[in-house]
Amino acid sequence: MDSTSYNYLSENPHLARFVRYNPIWYRYLSRDPHRIYELEKEAKRFYGKTFPQRVEKLNNQVQMVGMLIQFAGAMKD
Repeated sequence: MDSTSYNYLSENPHLARFVRYNPIWYRYLSRDPHRIYELEKEAKRFYGKTFPQRVEKLNNQVQMVGMLIQFAGAMKD
């Protein structure tokens, strides 16, 4: 692996963890160090940090709170 890629992964432990979980990325980065930006996008998708994934997570949490409020209201009756 290229020393710049290695240093970049050392500075970003979440990306290093992603590469450990997906060892094919060792090969990709060894052959083309410029794929580090693609690696970042894949890691965001893997960890659920993309905007649509965050919106979906927030939506699920709001729905859960709404259900808990309905349940608490039904228990009072």
